[in-house]
Amino acid sequence: MKKLLNTLYITTPDRYLSLDGENVVISSEGKEIGRVPLHNLERIMTFGYTGASPALMGKCARDGIELIFMSGTGRFLARIEGEVSGNVLLRRQQYRYADDSSRSLEIARNIICAKLFNSRWTVERTLRDHSMRIDTEKFTNSSEQLKKSYKAAWDTGDIDTLRGIEGEGAQIYFSVFNEMILQQKDEFSFTVRSKRPPKDRVNAMLSFAYSLAVSMCTSALTSVGLDPYVGFMHTDRPGRRSLALDMVEEFRAPLCDRFVLTLINKRIITPKEFEKREDGAVMLTEDGRRTFINAWQKRKGDELRHPFLDEKLEWGMLPYSQALLLARYIRGDLDSYPPFMWK
Repeated sequence: MKKLLNTLYITTPDRYLSLDGENVVISSEGKEIGRVPLHNLERIMTFGYTGASPALMGKCARDGIELIFMSGTGRFLARIEGEVSGNVLLRRQQYRYADDSSRSLEIARNIICAKLFNSRWTVERTLRDHSMRIDTEKFTNSSEQLKKSYKAAWDTGDIDTLRGIEGEGAQIYFSVFNEMILQQKDEFSFTVRSKRPPKDRVNAMLSFAYSLAVSMCTSALTSVGLDPYVGFMHTDRPGRRSLALDMVEEFRAPLCDRFVLTLINKRIITPKEFEKREDGAVMLTEDGRRTFINAWQKRKGDELRHPFLDEKLEWGMLPYSQALLLARYIRGDLDSYPPFMWK
């Protein structure tokens, strides 16, 4: 199994990255402020617009170190990568599956069933652990509705119907999300999912977590030889990482949502780490991003037992394990794609 290496996050927008031997050098206003050995890294993710030297870009491409550029708000801008991993036969088969409506539906259905299953068990975890602090009847009802949505998704034979079931399931799940916030209730509240831009602190963190998870899925898919831009549920669109967006659906509730709730409920993130912009968008400040990312890195290192592989691995390795399973299915080594179903 692949080893989980470090990700270097550059959260301050005025930092410039360059190469010195086998090290990435971080500079500010022409002055070196830090350096990190490249052999410890699998990814460099920078938030801002100052940039990186061509020498560093070339070195990262040659050594298989991903260099990702994000905006200050966490929106994906670009990535530097070297030669494509895997062989052309795997990608050609992926494209055939994507063009085959029945094959696409089979994979998409497994992914959405896993999303609904994981959403339900996130609700059930709250019901189990905090029954004295929540409306148990409301949570029980939501759990039962998600169970029905899961069964409906499994039985559907149409991709558009599947998308409708997924949307309804998301509404059911988010209808109780605010009650999963148990601390800092006056400062952190959730009414509805808002994306572009996020309108409150909770949505700002959800969007940031989803962006990080999509980047992880993109890297994982690329590393096993799959094309992250050709999906089975999300349709093709220039510049959209459709397969990465497909795969991240499995991880939204157990990885991203529960992480955000932990930050709030354990008071790791506080209201002072957010700012409101003129367009109404609420964003993490530079200090907020740093706090968020430090906690995210720790979370990635936590271990769990994979339900299909039946072996221990870090949460940060889940996208890679699922990408590997998807590649094995597309090659014909598995009878179906086994999505990640957490409980």
